[in-house]
Amino acid sequence: MTTTRFAPVRVAGVGGFSLVEMAVVLVVFALLLGGLLMVTTTQLATQRIQETNRLLEQARQGLIAFAAVHGRLPCPAQPDLASGTAGAGVERTPTATGCTGGARGVLPWASLGLPETDAWGRRFTYRVSPLFSRTVMARPASQFGCTPPPTSPPSQSAFALCSPGDNEVRSAAAGPALVSNAPAVVISHGANGRGAFLTSGAQMLLSADVDEIENHDNDPIFVDRTPTSTYDDLVQWIPSPLLMHSVLAAGRLP
Repeated sequence: MTTTRFAPVRVAGVGGFSLVEMAVVLVVFALLLGGLLMVTTTQLATQRIQETNRLLEQARQGLIAFAAVHGRLPCPAQPDLASGTAGAGVERTPTATGCTGGARGVLPWASLGLPETDAWGRRFTYRVSPLFSRTVMARPASQFGCTPPPTSPPSQSAFALCSPGDNEVRSAAAGPALVSNAPAVVISHGANGRGAFLTSGAQMLLSADVDEIENHDNDPIFVDRTPTSTYDDLVQWIPSPLLMHSVLAAGRLP
C-alpha cells in the first residue's frame, strides 16, 4: 500500500516579531504615551489656571458684597492657623485705624463664605488698605484721606467716595504702575506656590524671583505680569470705582 506524504504548508507573515521590530514598536508606544501625558499635563495646568481665575473673581465679588453690607472691606484672616481650628478663615478684628495684626494675611474665606484655597490647594494672600477696613463710625472730614476733605463725611462707611487705597499693582517690581490706589488685592501664588500658606497653616518656601517676592512680602506693591519659568502668580484687585458704586448703591455713602 502506497502512503501519500504531504509537504508542510508555510503561511506567510505568521512568524514572530524580531527584536528590532519589537524595539520599534516600544519606541513608537513610548512616544505616543509621552505625547499623551504632555497634552494631559498641559490641559490640567490650563484648567487650574482657569479655575483659580474664576475663584479670584468670586473673591472680588464677595469682598465688594461684604463692603456693601458692612460699609467696609473685611480684615485679613490669620494665615498660620490650620483649617478647622478656632479663628481659621475668620477676619481679624477691625479697629478705628485699620486691622488688628496688620493689613496683610489671607483671604477671610469663612467670613465671606468662599472656598479656602485656589486650584492648587493653597490659600489666597490678601491685603487691604487700612482706610477701607477700619471700623465704621462718625469721623471728622479730615480723616478720610481726601484732598480736599469730603463736604459730607459718611457715618455708615469707613471710607468716602474720594478715599484712596494704598495698594499698587505694577507690570514688574521696578516697572510702571498698572493700578494705583487700589483698596484691596488678592493673590494666588500659582503652580509653584512660592510664599503661599497651606491649609495646615504652614507657609511654602519663599520665591527668589524679584516679581514674585513683591507678592508675598509685606509692602503694598504687587506685580501682575506674563508668566515665566519663575513667575506664575495670579493677581486680582478691587477697582475703587466698582467698590464705590456698590457701597453707594447700598445707601452707605452720601
